[in-house]
Amino acid sequence: MLTWFDDHGRKHLPWQQPRTPYRVWVSEIMLQQTQVTVVVDYFTRFMTRFPSVESLASAQVDDVLSLWAGLGYYARGRNLHKAAQVLCEQHAGKLPADLAGLEALPGIGRSTAGAIVSMGFDQPAPILDGNVKRVLARHAGIDGWPGRSAVARQLWALAEDRLPSGRFADYSQASMDLGATVCTRHAPACHACPLNADCVAHRSHRTHELPAPKPKANRKRRRSQLWLIRNEQGHYLLERRPPVGIWGGLWSLPEADDATTPPLALVEPPRPGPVLVHELTHFTWELCPMSALARGAQAIADGDNMSWYAPDNLPGVPAPIRRLIEEDRAP
Repeated sequence: MLTWFDDHGRKHLPWQQPRTPYRVWVSEIMLQQTQVTVVVDYFTRFMTRFPSVESLASAQVDDVLSLWAGLGYYARGRNLHKAAQVLCEQHAGKLPADLAGLEALPGIGRSTAGAIVSMGFDQPAPILDGNVKRVLARHAGIDGWPGRSAVARQLWALAEDRLPSGRFADYSQASMDLGATVCTRHAPACHACPLNADCVAHRSHRTHELPAPKPKANRKRRRSQLWLIRNEQGHYLLERRPPVGIWGGLWSLPEADDATTPPLALVEPPRPGPVLVHELTHFTWELCPMSALARGAQAIADGDNMSWYAPDNLPGVPAPIRRLIEEDRAP
């Protein structure tokens, strides 16, 4: 693995230049459920704005989420901010170098903690992200969906047993790189794999079967009415979403069950806009905007979690909401 990494591994990703515990942590959180090609630009902007734990901890959560908008899974950004504050309060702004200390922080699970220990501190620790699960399941011929606890225990044991005696940072990166570039989900390049000689899946022609996919569930659909209300200055009414759930903590358009009770008095009846279909992990979400002009200068009470924002100066809003606003203001 390490010989293969020296010749073929990825060594110039932005979080490797330089590779510090803080940069590894932020990159690992961003890379959860997200491709490297997408994360690169987000990571670079994030590091420019928040180059240290202290700068992240002292920021407003809206500033953090505004740089997270478009990455999805927004609880990751909120937990990153919370964990930075805990680090400053309890650890002098330094990430712990042990698994238990890291797993006690918001948003850091077992695999992320292992990545920080191995790649941030160059100490032995197993990791088990999606790419590594695929490599281990195929090489050892582990049947079953990796999300099942019994299968996960087998994979964790393998990851632990196969740790090298040194170069722990390079080994973790090599494990992820092999899954991302060679042992891919579809059409793996087994001829280029350094582990093909004793890979169970390769020798038994089962690479298409392993690891077993997640059992399918019935996909649901949800339909929501959104108020796309602007005032005479061209500002849009936004509402902060609850801290948990979809788009938790972000600003969005006010949501309603129907189009009969707008949150403010309107100049004229609202007009429906094009429905935007947004695909989420567990369901399809149909966003149905109702566009309207607010009557006069209507103040928003402090406790309502609502505020007016200029379209060129929006806070942290989900990408689909930004798109709806941009389409509404287009001539």
